[in-house]
Amino acid sequence: MDIKQILHDQREEIASLNTNDLCTRVEEKLFDLQSNLAQVVIGVRRSGKSTLCMKMLKESGVSFGYVNFDDEQLAGLKTEQLNDVLDALYKIYGDITHVLFDEIQNISQWPLFVNRLLRQGLRIVMTGSNANLLSGELATHLTGRYNQIELFPFSFQEYCTMRQIDTLSLSTKAKAFRYTALEEYLRQGGFPELQKLSNTYTYTLSLFKAIIHKDISKRYKVKHDKTLADIANCMLDLFCQEISYAQIQKQFELGSLHTAKKYIHYLQEAYLFRLLPVYTFKSAEKQSQRKCYAIDPAFISNHEDFLQTPNLGWRLENVIAIELMRRMNSEIEQLFYLRKHKAYEVDFVRTRMGHVEELVQVTYDFKNPTTKLYNREIGGLLKGAASTKCDKLTLIMMDGEERTIEQDGHTINCVQAINWLLQ
Repeated sequence: MDIKQILHDQREEIASLNTNDLCTRVEEKLFDLQSNLAQVVIGVRRSGKSTLCMKMLKESGVSFGYVNFDDEQLAGLKTEQLNDVLDALYKIYGDITHVLFDEIQNISQWPLFVNRLLRQGLRIVMTGSNANLLSGELATHLTGRYNQIELFPFSFQEYCTMRQIDTLSLSTKAKAFRYTALEEYLRQGGFPELQKLSNTYTYTLSLFKAIIHKDISKRYKVKHDKTLADIANCMLDLFCQEISYAQIQKQFELGSLHTAKKYIHYLQEAYLFRLLPVYTFKSAEKQSQRKCYAIDPAFISNHEDFLQTPNLGWRLENVIAIELMRRMNSEIEQLFYLRKHKAYEVDFVRTRMGHVEELVQVTYDFKNPTTKLYNREIGGLLKGAASTKCDKLTLIMMDGEERTIEQDGHTINCVQAINWLLQ
């Protein structure tokens, strides 16, 4: 393995990157390239982590080196060869102050290497496609010495920016274009590279398989990755619905409930899904009841054995769920859903430091709501408000008049999804 040649080739790949062509992302403000803390960007594969890091490094004007550990040529790299990587970086890039390590979790014992570089005064930026990068290795070996930045695929705001959709004009034409753009976003999603492709199915399926194989099966030594992929496809059919670990165990003939929970945990750590717990003070219910959301609509539209008819209401709810997570400070804020048997349901309960801050309901068409729809959406918010003692109530709708509804001593803010997403 000629490490120097591999890294030299990688340098040529990034040399042509023109930051002027890239979308400005809100996560850029979370970087501190002058900090002694490692800047760690995690998120699903192909969400733009590497590009974001390169953009920040290039625009800051610092001298940096780059290693992509997801390169198949480096697949056999051993821990003892990491010093050879550092030596090659200095020979290729000269006197660097920063290093960008891409998909560094592919190398065993990498935290010890990174820790040593930090002690030597190098500033480290790194990316990873698995949440365990933080919850496990980083927390153990880099205690307090990293800055976490979580990156999702493009938000609707960024999607509009890339497609040059006017998000400010109040003209009829501009509003119509924004509406059409959101309908497309609900189906196509926000993976950056998908915006330039016509064959979205092949791309998304290839990405799905890479996540299953590289980020889960290979990392956790899962023997039955076909079963793992089947479970993931099943969960994509169950987006916006509660999942049952027991049902997954039974359906896929798994050896134990623990195995079912373990597989689903792997899928979440690889950012294929986000699972929301139910809002309850009962620990057992909180652990057993989860609602499933796909990390991006592209996976909903493009997966094996996809037969489900398009449900734009659920797709809208999925997009709102991910946007709420994107805006959330995960250190002090949490997101739940609220369900009281068959009596009522609230889509999202947003809490801060354990205190309920807001209840959010999502519906597609609220232009002329039937009594049943009105009671389900508005009634759910009112009952949820009584249960949680929360005064901030929001109804997000694709279609409908923006207004406030005063009822039972509560004020409900009805806002169109386009405006909420572009806030």
